[in-house]
Amino acid sequence: MESLLNLLKNVAPALATAAAGPLGGLAVKAIADKLGVPDNADAITQAIAADPNAAQKLAEIDLKQFELEVRDREDARAMQIAALQQDGWLAKNFIYVFASIWSLFAIAFFTAASFAPIPDANVRVVDTVVGVLIGTVLTGFFNFFYGSSKGSKDKTDALVRGTK
Repeated sequence: MESLLNLLKNVAPALATAAAGPLGGLAVKAIADKLGVPDNADAITQAIAADPNAAQKLAEIDLKQFELEVRDREDARAMQIAALQQDGWLAKNFIYVFASIWSLFAIAFFTAASFAPIPDANVRVVDTVVGVLIGTVLTGFFNFFYGSSKGSKDKTDALVRGTK
């Protein structure tokens, strides 16, 4: 797998990141399907080494991923523009109300988790909820309102490529 990652990081950095991440199996399968080889690292590495067009095929997958990310941001912007053109107050402000309610819930939960006694049987549940609130809910709102962390991801990818 290491040799595959080394090949991918130069040709298709997003694929290298995906293959090294928690969904690596899916990324390897997608690469194998694109190259028409069995879905294992050795077969993919051999196919890339033997086929001068393999780099182009992988770059196409990388480009397609970038296009999907751009479309996702465009869809979020279009949704907000359409909401702002509505007549009703709630339609115009739904995303702000939604984010405010979740933020207030998060604050209340963090306060309760910090200052109220938690029974030993519930500690793991509280830890999980705190992780979900921070890792997905609040992060998602910040990404929506202030932009995604694509720049941060790109920096992380560059650091990963530089250390391997």
